[in-house]
Amino acid sequence: MNGRIAVQKTIGSQCATAHGAALNRFAGCALSLALLLCAIALFALAHPNFFNARGFPVLAYIAYVPVFLLARKAPWKFVWLFGLAFGFGAYSFYAYWLSTFHPMGLIVIAGLFALEFALVFPALKAASVLFPRKGWLVQWLVWLAYEYLKTTGFTGFHYGIAAYTHWRWTRLIQIADITGIWGLNALIVFTSAWFSQTLVDARRMYGSSAARALSFTTVCRSLCDAARLHRVSAAVWGLCFCGVLAYGFIAPVDYSQSPTVKAALIQPNSDPWLGGISAVRKDLDTLIRLTERARAEHGGVELVVWPETAVVPRITMHYQRRNDRDRYELVEKLLTYIDGARADFVLGNGHAEQGYTREGKLDMLDYNSALLFSPKKNVFPPEPVVYKKTHLVPFTEYFPFEKRFPALYEKLLNGDTHMWEPGKEPVVFGAAGIRFGTPICFEDTFGYIARRFVQNGAQAIVNLSNDAWSKSVSCQYQHLSMAVFRSVENRVPTARSTASGQTAFIDP
Repeated sequence: MNGRIAVQKTIGSQCATAHGAALNRFAGCALSLALLLCAIALFALAHPNFFNARGFPVLAYIAYVPVFLLARKAPWKFVWLFGLAFGFGAYSFYAYWLSTFHPMGLIVIAGLFALEFALVFPALKAASVLFPRKGWLVQWLVWLAYEYLKTTGFTGFHYGIAAYTHWRWTRLIQIADITGIWGLNALIVFTSAWFSQTLVDARRMYGSSAARALSFTTVCRSLCDAARLHRVSAAVWGLCFCGVLAYGFIAPVDYSQSPTVKAALIQPNSDPWLGGISAVRKDLDTLIRLTERARAEHGGVELVVWPETAVVPRITMHYQRRNDRDRYELVEKLLTYIDGARADFVLGNGHAEQGYTREGKLDMLDYNSALLFSPKKNVFPPEPVVYKKTHLVPFTEYFPFEKRFPALYEKLLNGDTHMWEPGKEPVVFGAAGIRFGTPICFEDTFGYIARRFVQNGAQAIVNLSNDAWSKSVSCQYQHLSMAVFRSVENRVPTARSTASGQTAFIDP
């Protein structure tokens, strides 16, 4: 009898142990899933999003806490999978508007970042394993290095960087004229790394719930004790934050005595690529009507800015060749209007000219361009000053691997894409008494492009954009949030004219 009781007790204890292990595994999986969902939500909500078009920038200070905790907690054999899920989910939630361009657009971008984070997450875990005491600092550096690298190369993409969440916090972003976006980015991401380590230390101090009674007081005491372990790093961060904030009050320059130019930025609220020649003709009529209204209501307009690809037909080509009557007549109407105006015109146009392809063949090359016309000077015959977009949008404007991936290239051509040749020079325009650079749409998300214009003598930035295709206000604000930094970095004003989006003047 005693033997049977002993066996029953043993079996019972084994069942209890197995049951407890199963509960622990379930709790661990639930926690990992919760961290993953929080990481995705915080990443997207900190930026302009479909709940709040201007974003919740304060969330950026804790946005990466679940990322760092998840990478630390996940087993080695699954950590890459969590990175894959985070990358795909975060960019699907954040850049959902890509699906309006093309159904594959969102899948390609989200898939690209999923693959990148499948590599980043193991690097974050390795940081916590190889550096048990200072792993959180290494995680911080790994994240900063990744965000910098993701803006470089053919697939360079600035969207989603933490610093851009602060585009309306003008005192904090002034430091960008010294460090670019990266100093502010380091300041923001640091808090996530610090909080994640504080939570880990608090959990270790608190111990398991079986050993100590769970109460609000003991949890708070553990958090405070853990925070004290990192009080020096917190103090250093606080000093840096105060220094950045103080610089924000003393850095701005008084431009009230600087020369001024009265410019009219025209936004037709249409997508120039939709519809045939009748839609193009209607858009031209709208642009002319709005320009005349601006000139009538605000006398003395010296510079008129129309958005990216405001005029679809190639102006110089159709005027010279005249083999398409409808497009020639439209171009002639445009040039006649500009030549009779008393203002310089900057407009977006697909500019075609003869040149050598990458294979060395002489051919007609197509460029996404900004054209400058001055009445009575270079309108008839049309000989505009031309800037050719140098940094084209990957996959939708430029794909240099057509020989290596012909099937993919063919699919891109069959989609809603317009492939262009990349320009080479940051041409600076001179008109209305000022010199300015004209980054086109996607280009104003890259700091180096605006910097090249300024180094070549530009006193202002005039950006031509088209965000009409996105059908998303949050997309437009995400784009604007990056354009703001180009003015701060270079201490020059920006004028943005968009086909549909956030047309704006940005103070330097």
